[in-house]
Amino acid sequence: QVQLEESGGGLVPAGGSLKLSCEVSVTSGSVTRLDRAAWYRQAPGKQRELVASITRSGSTDYLDFVKGRFTISRRNPTVYLDMNNLRSEDTGVYLCNVDVWTPITGPLNLWGQGTQVTVSS
Repeated sequence: QVQLEESGGGLVPAGGSLKLSCEVSVTSGSVTRLDRAAWYRQAPGKQRELVASITRSGSTDYLDFVKGRFTISRRNPTVYLDMNNLRSEDTGVYLCNVDVWTPITGPLNLWGQGTQVTVSS
C-alpha cells in the first residue's frame, strides 16, 4: 500500500514563509517510482487549483500568482513546496498529488489529506 503524508502547514503573517512536505511511503516495502508530483490549493468557496508541479526529470511549472515566491522541489520520496512572501490570498488547504509506480500496483495517482495554510493580513 502506498500512502502520502503531508506536513508543514500553519498560521503565518503576511510576508512570512512556510515549507510544505509530502512524503511517499510504501508499507509493503516494494520499490516505488515517483513520477510527476504537484501541489494543489483548495481555498474556501473556490475550485481546487494547481499551484506547482514537477516532473521526474525536474521540470517545474507554476501558477502565475505564485511565480517567484514558491518553489517546488523533490528529493525522492519527498516532495517539497517552499512558500515565501506569503499573501492572504495564499490561504487554503494545500494537497499533494503524485503519480507513483510499484511492481505490485502498477501506476497510481494519489492525493494527500491536505495541510492547512493560513496567512493573516
